[in-house]
Amino acid sequence: MQKHKTYFNWSSGKDSAIALYYLLQNKDFSVQKLVTTVNSHYNRVSMHGLRTELLLAQTEALNIPAQVIELPEMPSMETYEAVMLKTVNTLKRDGFTHAAFGDIFLEDLRTYRENNLAKHGIKTVFPIWKKDTKALLTEFLDLGFKTIIVCANSKYFGADFVGTIIDENFIDNLPEGVDPCGENGEFHTFCFDGPIFKNPISFTIGEKVYREYDTPKTDDDSVCSADAYGVWYCDLIPQITS
Repeated sequence: MQKHKTYFNWSSGKDSAIALYYLLQNKDFSVQKLVTTVNSHYNRVSMHGLRTELLLAQTEALNIPAQVIELPEMPSMETYEAVMLKTVNTLKRDGFTHAAFGDIFLEDLRTYRENNLAKHGIKTVFPIWKKDTKALLTEFLDLGFKTIIVCANSKYFGADFVGTIIDENFIDNLPEGVDPCGENGEFHTFCFDGPIFKNPISFTIGEKVYREYDTPKTDDDSVCSADAYGVWYCDLIPQITS
């Protein structure tokens, strides 16, 4: 049977990693591209603040071609949708029929993705949809994945939280109301090793920076719903290995 030619909307974090792990086990799909949006002003992964060099080192270790989509620092919904439409049309011309995502339980976001892609004949796949996030994170660690926190909402966390590697004690130490996978945007991670990587990604920890933002006028991928929100970032610096 012919496999569905699939592109994965890759965030560089742990949810994407385990969702990709699941999808690679499914014989119905052939994942042939990892698509990631990047803030063109800072040359970093959107929302995560991860350097593009580390993203590309990561996708190389996954042995799946990367497609980087450049967006301005704070794109309007019109700009975002125009850029994504151009990308989807290109992927469709290249024979892709399915798009995969690492979403877990955000119903509005799933509906948004499904409706927009259905207009262009692209079907959606959600490999970890509705899985229990505590169990999912435990499985993630048991499988041998490794991930580090690169940014966090200051409503819940301080500077000491970013730059830490998630371990088995992580869930027990989370503040009340924070999802174990950060599915509501409480924190984001960089996955640097695991069973789907041919090698771990080397990096050193750089400075920690606090930034404050106005909430976007749309709810798509916003960090939180307050009038303004603060985010702690931890810079990860690529390390050249011989």
